[in-house]
Amino acid sequence: MILPNQSRFPLAALWTGFLSHKWFILAVVALLALGLWQGVRVILGPAVVVDQVKSGRLVETVVASGHVETPYRVEIGSQITGTVQEVLVQQGEKVTKGQPLISLEARELKAAVVQAQGAVAQAEARIRQLEELTLPSAREALTQANATLLNAQQTYDRTAQLERNGYATRAALDEAQKTLDVARAAKRSAEFQVYTASSGGSDYVMAQTQANQARANLDTAESRLGYATIAAPRDGVLITRSVERGTVVQPGKALLVLAPAGDVQLVLQIDERNLGKIALGQKAIASADAYPDRRFPAVITYVNPGVDISRASVEVKLTVADPPDYLRQDMTVSVDIEIAARDDALVLPLRSVHDVLSGTPWVLGIKDGRATQRPVKIGLRGNSQVEITGGLAADDVAIPQSSGVLTGQRVRPVLQ
Repeated sequence: MILPNQSRFPLAALWTGFLSHKWFILAVVALLALGLWQGVRVILGPAVVVDQVKSGRLVETVVASGHVETPYRVEIGSQITGTVQEVLVQQGEKVTKGQPLISLEARELKAAVVQAQGAVAQAEARIRQLEELTLPSAREALTQANATLLNAQQTYDRTAQLERNGYATRAALDEAQKTLDVARAAKRSAEFQVYTASSGGSDYVMAQTQANQARANLDTAESRLGYATIAAPRDGVLITRSVERGTVVQPGKALLVLAPAGDVQLVLQIDERNLGKIALGQKAIASADAYPDRRFPAVITYVNPGVDISRASVEVKLTVADPPDYLRQDMTVSVDIEIAARDDALVLPLRSVHDVLSGTPWVLGIKDGRATQRPVKIGLRGNSQVEITGGLAADDVAIPQSSGVLTGQRVRPVLQ
């Protein structure tokens, strides 16, 4: 018969022995587990994360960087020589068409306008004098000359009749003829005075010419006075300012540079190897390096017909029809130009394809638990994926290049 205390004694002894050799026992267990794990690893191979061929949309793009600029820039300068009185805007400020930007000292220009206005008033007064005084007086003189001529003609006729009848002398007839000739000359003179003072006459034309010249001088003076205020030729943003108060400015020197509002261009340098993939009208997605999370559309509108031999690149311009507010002149941008797209493509991550740029790309597939080299054919190439057109089917797997797996090595595939 075994007592209860006797049955518990061997368990207590075992526990005491385990406690006294616990580290040794734990080490043995760990070594056995490690050996078992290594044995499984040798037999089945290491676990490797693999990529799987899937069906989906793939977009092939050309990626390039460039900068922002407007289709053209407007250099604003002075049309006259003068001293800057005030600069009314700052660099980077938005302006509207007609907004004053710079004012010049204008005292002499204002005096010239006053002088020209006086000349105009004088010339117009001369015309009114011809119309209101000279012409009416000439017409009155003509009327009087006509009356005098009529009287002289009648006197001559009577004297001639009397002379024929013997009642008047030859001297009286000669005197009547002289009076008649003087009356005729006076009439011609009066007619000339009326003509010259009338519209189309020499005096009137001269007065009108002087008035026109005076008005032209006034327009010139007012225009030069207007040049004293330099205004914005159109809406835009001032991107350069190179003038301050007190500066003596001259025609031909740019004082401000305006980037007109409206369309914005992205200017890129594309590697000439991609020239055959680029065409007018292709769409693109761009982002400014300062705002990488904000993307906006653009369209290719210009491809330079020449190649920059020093950089082996081609200049390409894209138009942004609705530019975001944060875009600034000369800001650096990154652009993805969409050159092809396919909706139902067999897609594999690019990291699993070897020798992509060669004519014989291949992947490491898995067959019977071992890594096997398989040639493939590729189509479109995206930024991180590639289209498989031959060599692999949907749901096939490939081992990434970074895994370090060699051809023929046993592996255990693990899908992401």
